[in-house]
Formats: sequence, structure tokens, C-alpha cells
Amino acid sequence: MAVQQTQALPPQYVEDLQKDYGKQLTATTAAPLDTSKFAPTVAGQDAAQTSAYNLATGQGIGAFSPYVTQAGAYDTAAAGALGTAGGYSGPQAYQQFQSPYQQDIIDATLSEYDTQAAAGMTGIGQQAAMSGNLGGGREGVMRSQYQNKSDLNRALLQSGLLQQGFTQANQLGNQAFGQQMQLGDQQLGLSQNQQGMASLIPSLYQQDISTLGAAGAGQQAQAQAQLDATREQNRLEAYEPYERLGYQGQGIASIASGAPGQYQSSVTPNPTPLQTALGIASVGGGLMGNYGDMMRGIKTT
Repeated sequence: MAVQQTQALPPQYVEDLQKDYGKQLTATTAAPLDTSKFAPTVAGQDAAQTSAYNLATGQGIGAFSPYVTQAGAYDTAAAGALGTAGGYSGPQAYQQFQSPYQQDIIDATLSEYDTQAAAGMTGIGQQAAMSGNLGGGREGVMRSQYQNKSDLNRALLQSGLLQQGFTQANQLGNQAFGQQMQLGDQQLGLSQNQQGMASLIPSLYQQDISTLGAAGAGQQAQAQAQLDATREQNRLEAYEPYERLGYQGQGIASIASGAPGQYQSSVTPNPTPLQTALGIASVGGGLMGNYGDMMRGIKTT
């Protein structure tokens, strides 16, 4: 017994639409998309970011080193000054400041004193001769008294000269000690200033680096946003024929099935500029699926 098969065919205008759609689909998808026009791109570093990088890797690294080196030099100078000052203290320190002519002065002064004392002793003899006591006991007493007084005065004179020399040398020693101590303190102060600069300079560099980096990042983000906008425009232009075909295909499917259709765009939204800088998601994943659904919707048996 023969089998009879009945097939419900779509109206002729639907078949015409399907044929025309098939031609357009074949023609549109025959040429590959030039994805280079909307490939992800990342904005280069801004000039401020480059400056920040150069500061961080160039001048900023080891910027404190000269100040540390100078601080060490000041410390060495301070140690030398304090060491010299130490040589100007102690019970014998004054001796290096005594005048090399001091003893000559003392000897000359005492020699002159002895000459004057001898003249005075001669005067006593002359007085004794004039009074008729020459060689007498009175003359001896006068000579003894004079000599004792002369010796005492001579000793006082010598002591005064020695004391004067000691006082002067001691004052010079104290002055030199104070000058060296002051110099040492100044060197230590300069060393502390350099150490402070060694601590300050890196933080100042860091502030500049942070400021330049932040300003550059803002400019880079703006440039990235412009690149993303251009890329999005190119992408929409490239996918416009596919969007048109998708809309047309959904319309044909709705006509063939008799059910109202709802078009869904096959172009997925792009990520944010920040995400774009890290990588872009794939687009067009649902395009072929939509085409498959459409073809299944218009086929009836």
C-alpha cells in the first residue's frame, strides 16, 4: 500500500524572503571581519608618568647618598677637632703655648736686676765710708738686710715672670681648646643637617613621584577612554551589516511562524576602560546561535 505524505509549505512570499535572506547572509559572511579596526589598544604612558618613572629609577634612587657621604666627612672633621682639643687639656698642655723667648726674657730681666742690686750694695759701702763706719758692724748689718731684701725681691720678680708666662700660655691653651670644641660642635651640627637632608630628600622625591604619577594616570585614563570610544565606534560600524541581517532574519522567522518576534542584538556591550586595559571580552558569541534559532523557526514539515 502506497504511503501518502503531506507537507505544508510556506507562502511564496516567505520563500522569496528566505531565498533573498540566504543570499544576503552568504554575501555578508563571505568576507572576514577586519578586527584590527576594533582590536583592544592600551594608551601609552603620559609624559608625567614617564617623569615619575625616571625620578623613581634615576635620580630618586640613592638621592640621599651624597648627603650621607657629606655627613660622614663632617663627622670625621668633628672627631679630628675634638681630638685636637683633647691635646690642649691636662696639666702640661700649657707648655706648648709658652713663648720660646720666655726664658731669655726672664734671664735678661734678672740680669738687669742683679746689676741694679750690685749697684745698691756699692752704695751701702760708700755711705759707710762717709759716716766713718766702713768695715764696721753697722755696715755688715746694712749689707745683710739689703741682700736679704734683694734676694726676696729677685725671687718675687722671677716668680712673677714665670706666673705671667704660665697665665698667658694657659689662656692661649684654653682659647685653643675652646676653638677646637666649637669647631667640633659646628661639624657635628653640619653632620646632623646632612643626615636630616638624607632622610628628607627621599620623601620629597616620593611626593613628586606620587604627584606626577597621579596626574599622568588621569591623562592616561582620558587617552584610554578616547581609544575605547574610537574602537567602539569601529566595532559598531563593522557589526552593522550583521545587526541588520539579524533583525531581518528575526522578522522573517516571525512571519513564517505567525508569532510576534523580538529582536535581540548580537553585539555584546564592551567592558569599562579599566577592563579594556587588562583585556577585552569576546564579542559575537550569540550571533550564530541566533541564526540557528531563526532557521529552525522558519522550517516546517
